[in-house]
Amino acid sequence: MANKLINQMGLPKSIGNIFTARNIITAKVTNSSLFSFRFQDALSRTEFELMELLDVGKEEVTSAMAHVSEVVCPPCQTALLLLEQRVRNESLAGHLPTRLKGLDEAMCGGIPFGVLTELVGPAGIGKTQFCLKLSLLASLPANCGGLDGRVIYIDVESKFRSKRLIEIGINSFPEIFLKKGMAQEMAGRILILRPTSFSEFAESLHQIKVSLIQQQVKLLIIDSMAALVLGEHDCGTTRQQALGWHVSFIKSLAEFSRIPVVLTNQVRSQIGDESRMYSFQAQSRSILKDDPATYDSHLVAALGIKWAHAVTVRLVLEAKSGQRFIKLAKSPISPPLAFPFEITSSGMVLLDDDGVEMKGPEINTIHCQGLSLSSLAVSSAEYMFTKNN
Repeated sequence: MANKLINQMGLPKSIGNIFTARNIITAKVTNSSLFSFRFQDALSRTEFELMELLDVGKEEVTSAMAHVSEVVCPPCQTALLLLEQRVRNESLAGHLPTRLKGLDEAMCGGIPFGVLTELVGPAGIGKTQFCLKLSLLASLPANCGGLDGRVIYIDVESKFRSKRLIEIGINSFPEIFLKKGMAQEMAGRILILRPTSFSEFAESLHQIKVSLIQQQVKLLIIDSMAALVLGEHDCGTTRQQALGWHVSFIKSLAEFSRIPVVLTNQVRSQIGDESRMYSFQAQSRSILKDDPATYDSHLVAALGIKWAHAVTVRLVLEAKSGQRFIKLAKSPISPPLAFPFEITSSGMVLLDDDGVEMKGPEINTIHCQGLSLSSLAVSSAEYMFTKNN
């Protein structure tokens, strides 16, 4: 509301014209030197400054600013009204079902539209497998439960494998993919981009904004964001600045297009006393010292705390005591839940639809225990590359 033009706020015409003549265009308070130079904003100045600038009396300025403040101030709302609005917005926005029953129920339908959903986990755990399945689900015809659209898949690490995509499709939806020409048609709806640098990625984002409308794109996947950021910026400050801009732009794409946006993230070892700074990310470092065998469980998501705040939904994929789990670690509509899963010829499959609720540090601690690297590679993108070549 603060971006609303002054001349659209119902001020008396006489005072409204004076605001306009003095280039006081909007109500918002801005720190931008660009806007401060070109335009002036009503709420960024005191009443005495406005009296001098507008050359009017205190009474007129006080009355005008009271009216402007009333217009831009958001009204009070009850919890019931907010709930009703959320239900309406959810029904309009929608979800992309993952076809994992327990997970879809926990997320009220699947991957939400208009926000960022993050998949984080160690290499080979199944992040790309999950992304491949989501790509198929978004491209399926609407009468088969899909979104009947195109998918933009930004494949930073070159892990996308068309043969694995078709294999998942044939085993998951044989009635569609075994029809003549349908496998090629479904695969043709998935557009692959492979930027080799952050600058190329930035250019791709601007192209994507146009494609979202022109090509009926229904899903955007970036696999992986961490590889892109960590591979180009060595300095932490520079990295965070670049990441901040790109995340803001990606969030705006999600909100603008109202489609699901899925990003994968890597893990890193816990450093120093991070657990004291962010208690939700890891257990106490003293435990690590007392029991070196637990070292591999002390992994945290890469990209830092600002990134963690930027995503709306965080799904953690981990391995614990030889069993893989997918954890709904962050969601505005569900408690933290963990579901055991395995990777099959048809992609990810839950072993139990009843999630186990998590509490405390366990929510964001990422385990990689009891599953060898060779086991983790089974059916992963790296394994498919070896098998197919």
